Amino acid sequence: MFNYKDVLETIEMVEREHLDIRTVTMGISLLPCIRATAEETARCVYDTVCKKAKDIVKVTGELSAEYGIPIVNKRVSVTPVSLICAPFADKAHLIGKALDDAAKELGIDFLGGYSALVHKGMADYERRFIQSIPQVLAQTERLCSSVNVGSSKSGINMDAVKLMGEIVKQTAGLTADRDGFGCAKLVVFCNAVEDNPFMAGAFHGVGESGTVINVGVSGPGVVQHAIEAIPDADLSDLAEMIKRTAFKITRAGQLIAKEAAKRLGAEFGIVDLSLAPTPARGDSVAQILEEMGLECVGTHGTTACLAMLNDAVKKGGVMASSRVGGLSGAFIPVSEDIGMIEAAEKGVLCLDKLEAMTAVCSVGLDMIAVPGDTTADTISAIIADEAAIGMINNKTTAVRVIPAPGKGVGDQVNFGGLLGRAPVIPVHNQSANKFIRRGGLIPAPIHSNKN
Repeated sequence: MFNYKDVLETIEMVEREHLDIRTVTMGISLLPCIRATAEETARCVYDTVCKKAKDIVKVTGELSAEYGIPIVNKRVSVTPVSLICAPFADKAHLIGKALDDAAKELGIDFLGGYSALVHKGMADYERRFIQSIPQVLAQTERLCSSVNVGSSKSGINMDAVKLMGEIVKQTAGLTADRDGFGCAKLVVFCNAVEDNPFMAGAFHGVGESGTVINVGVSGPGVVQHAIEAIPDADLSDLAEMIKRTAFKITRAGQLIAKEAAKRLGAEFGIVDLSLAPTPARGDSVAQILEEMGLECVGTHGTTACLAMLNDAVKKGGVMASSRVGGLSGAFIPVSEDIGMIEAAEKGVLCLDKLEAMTAVCSVGLDMIAVPGDTTADTISAIIADEAAIGMINNKTTAVRVIPAPGKGVGDQVNFGGLLGRAPVIPVHNQSANKFIRRGGLIPAPIHSNKN
């Protein structure tokens, strides 16, 4: 139960510290939609999503007004589409269009699940589905796509890694008039989770119930404010303060999640306590790290600070709810975090440092703009490095990079809104072509044999 002091603290968090429910995401199973043809399946997909999620915008608006906590995004995730269009993979684009049309009809910001899971092998229909991704993302507005290319149990499918480097390049080319915007809706995973409410990587796992509500809570500004209040504390006390703050944020998230599930006739899934930044000043993970004692994020000590922050956030969240899941921790999307943007513009935050940070944060290399002439093999090698970190460390990692068409180091891409802007940062010029073209499977690490 919330007491009077808790209510006042929550009001303070909302009004001055950018506390919000970043997303309420309804997960919907599309397995019952499979029909004899792509056209019939697409119609059923559209009808199912519109029926199940018809009240999501209305209900979240009511909850926001009742509890005084902003709910920024309303989203839907669906069963990985490659699974429901296996008999007609060449017409997968029809499913993609139906989903995008449904998202527009519902008035939600994004719909995730135009996805494939190929972490151990890639059937012919899955390859054809993946090859449809660039065109589908170019022709839709709100549809998001993800591909899982590795896991700690199965290893890394390097044939899929190679293909995804090519897919990212094609997607950027087809959306060149929008700074390669299609790539902002495309994520490549290792150890993808089934209950992630955040885009662009959300999909509804086959192990989930038919309709589920997952909520993503975000509060970088709240955590930064808490750290500012104890400027001379040692790191043990700092960690305790972060844990207590994460506990309070998670309780607010669980309250909204359970009530949303009840009103929408869905099961309560998880609360994802992720410090997901926005381009607004005071809502930045980078500024939290700087408040901890760094002159600029990206300098030496950044990885250690991020590791402590991520761990403390998870510990506080787990104490607050038995349903913490998704990708809980701290996100480091460059274009969506004003502190990250400024550090990258100064040249302090580089790709290599970001990669090191992904070993201890929630996800991976996120919303990073690289030169438009970056080769597909280089992108594949970046994906392989990140997948290796995830596989060895038994954690989720991901890559969402934008090879900005026609742009070089120091230029800017600008997507506006929550997706923000980013300076184009350099990649290494030395080739990994021979390594990528070997193909095959990088075997799973020894710790995968736990059965």
